[in-house]
Amino acid sequence: MEQSSRPSMLDGMHPKVVLFGGFLVAFSGLSLIANIILGVSVVKLLKSGGRIGTVAVAQPSGAQPADGPSPAEQGVPQSFTIDKDDHIRGGKNAKVTLVEFSDFQCPFCSQHAPTIDRLLADYGDKIRLVYKHFPLSNIHPNAQKAGEAAECANEQGKFWEMHDKLFENQQALTNEDLKRYATTIGLNAGKFNDCLDSGKMASKVSDDYQEGLKKGVQGTPATFVDGVLVSGAQPYENFKAAIDAALQK
Repeated sequence: MEQSSRPSMLDGMHPKVVLFGGFLVAFSGLSLIANIILGVSVVKLLKSGGRIGTVAVAQPSGAQPADGPSPAEQGVPQSFTIDKDDHIRGGKNAKVTLVEFSDFQCPFCSQHAPTIDRLLADYGDKIRLVYKHFPLSNIHPNAQKAGEAAECANEQGKFWEMHDKLFENQQALTNEDLKRYATTIGLNAGKFNDCLDSGKMASKVSDDYQEGLKKGVQGTPATFVDGVLVSGAQPYENFKAAIDAALQK
């Protein structure tokens, strides 16, 4: 018995039309697969506590390419020697010390500053903050000189005033801007300008930067809570958990 055959939808269509239609179907299938993979990746990131856009990661100038996470990023505690030349806020004899490596031109560092202010206000003399420079000069060309400006302000006892002024004005950090801010916060303009133009504070900024490299810093902001790295501009609650754990030791 012969079976009857129904005409196919493709019968009578031009071969080029058939080929183009097949291409569209294949392309749509690949796009669907890519979107599924991307969605799964984002879900995994969120479940793991990952935060997109919280840390400006870059290979610092003069550093060797990193072969994966540094020991600090793997949770290995780092030790720091704090002396009278460091910039410190909080309790002089605080039980917990936060060492922050930061970059005045880094937008995430600016976002991180209010979190630090809140922690200092909430914990009082129980914690102290030590600020260190880590200018990512290859992506932030004004960060080095901004760090020097803060050090020049420190000569006149106004490091933190300049610190705050620089973060408030990240989009304007030329030498002319820095000199204008010095006047705004009440510095002796002549002394400040001489300090900035001479580059006398470049080594201080560089020393902090080199220390950061040795401790495994690979991006900013990088905050060590009693030696344990909390990387990026993470939520207040994350830092609170780390501080509370350190206070219980």
